[in-house]
This record gives sequence, structure tokens and C-alpha cells, in this order.
Amino acid sequence: MKLSCLPVSFFSEIVRGTMSVNQWAAMGSSLRLDGIDLSVLFLETLDAVYLRNIRRGIEEEGIRVAVLNTYPDLTHPDEAARDREQAQLEAHIEAAGLLGAEMVRVTAGQDHPETDRSRGIAWAVEGLRGAAQKAEDVGVTPVYENHSKPGAWHYPDFSYPSDIFLEIADRLQGTCMKILFDTANPVSRGEKPLPILHRVIDRLGCVHAADTSSEQGLRPVLLGTGLVPFDDIFSFLKQSGYEGWISIEEASGLGKRGVEEAVRFVRNTWMYKYRRSHRWR
Repeated sequence: MKLSCLPVSFFSEIVRGTMSVNQWAAMGSSLRLDGIDLSVLFLETLDAVYLRNIRRGIEEEGIRVAVLNTYPDLTHPDEAARDREQAQLEAHIEAAGLLGAEMVRVTAGQDHPETDRSRGIAWAVEGLRGAAQKAEDVGVTPVYENHSKPGAWHYPDFSYPSDIFLEIADRLQGTCMKILFDTANPVSRGEKPLPILHRVIDRLGCVHAADTSSEQGLRPVLLGTGLVPFDDIFSFLKQSGYEGWISIEEASGLGKRGVEEAVRFVRNTWMYKYRRSHRWR
């Protein structure tokens, strides 16, 4: 298992510039993470020289970028808007390559009231297939998330319901697109996460370890204190032979302490499952 972290609790500080990306990298390195996650919101520009400097600073801290998180709205009812979102997504994929990121997180888009199910799925699949081709050209792995809603969006993710997410995921088979499975988002809709994970385990590229205190909407809490059944999820990942990235989506609002405790929780829970899986061999 390789461990990274998306520092949602620090988003406002990094975006405002009161915390630098280098400071985040230094924190991740001090916690012995294998990588850190970034958001495109952290980037001041997509200029190649700027991005290479960001990469150099991160790598000087002895760490790398695991995932660059993007927020494409590929389900917008206006064709021109979708074209702009697609172009921006492809620019962000190029940025991921310049940052040395292993993966780029992609989304389907917002659940616009004017977008019905069939057209939304078709538009999302078309856009994500284009993103997969661009990512393959750049040399990064695209990962499609069972996403909920970022603060910058007006509406929840079009594929927040698991049936829509799974239909889109199925239609992306045959591309290089992998899956980023978020542990909290299904729970926040009152859905069971394991049946969804079973459906995508063969294409799993990354896991967002996140927790929620509510089944009536996402209410982020410190990992291990909410409703997400981490024991069951980690047991299944172990039994399936998963050895990829787990990215802690740290959104508890507890700052550095929240990151430290979340890292400790994931490591302890994962190792406990490791010891149990080897006990009977």
C-alpha cells in the first residue's frame, strides 16, 4: 500500500497563499507519506516553467505528487461550455504530467437540472474518453471518482448516485481510465460501499479514505470516527491483493492534528488487516 493525502482541511490556506505547496510537501514528507495530492486550485498558472518549479520544490522535500485533482463539468447542458471544460481538463492533464503526478483525478460533472440521465451519461462518457486518450499521450493515469460535490460547484456530481457512476464506469472499459473509489461518498447517500467496490476492484487505481457522520449528505469527520466501515473495506482490499494508492481525504478541519491522526488510523488499520490475512497462511 502506498499512502498519500489530499489536504482538504488546508485548501483555503493554500489557495489564499498563507500556506505554500512546499510547506504541504514538507508536512507530507515529515509524516513519511509516499506522495501528496494537489488540487488544480493550488496552481497559480499552468505555465510550464512555474509547474516545473513546483515539482522541483516538492521533490526537494523527498516526496512526489501522487494525484492532481481536477473538477471538469462534462455534463453542462451548453455545448460550448462543455467544450471549454474539455479543453481545460486537457490542459490540467498536461499540468499533471509536468508536475510528475502519477494520476489525475477526473469527474463527470454537475447534476444540472437541464441535463437528463441519458444525455448526461453520454456527455460524461464522451468527455472522459477524450480525457483518457489525452492522459495516455501525456503518460499519467486518469482516475474517475464516485464523487460528491466540491465547494466550487453549484450542484452535486451527476454521478453521485452509484447506479449512474457504475454505468459510466462500465462504458469506459477498454480505455486507460481507472477508478478512484471514495469510501465516504456512497455512505453519505445511505448506500453500502462494498457492493460498489466489488464492481470496480479490477480497475481500481486509487482509494480516497474519507469518512462521514451522516447518511443524508456528506459531513466530513476525522477518519475512523464516522460511519464508513473501514475494517470491511480494508479487509476486502487485502483479500483482493490491492497494493496501490490510498489517498487520505483529510477534511475534518482539525489542521495538522487531523492529518496526523488520519495517517496513524490508516496505517494501523491496514497493518492490522495485513497481520490477520497472514496469520492463517
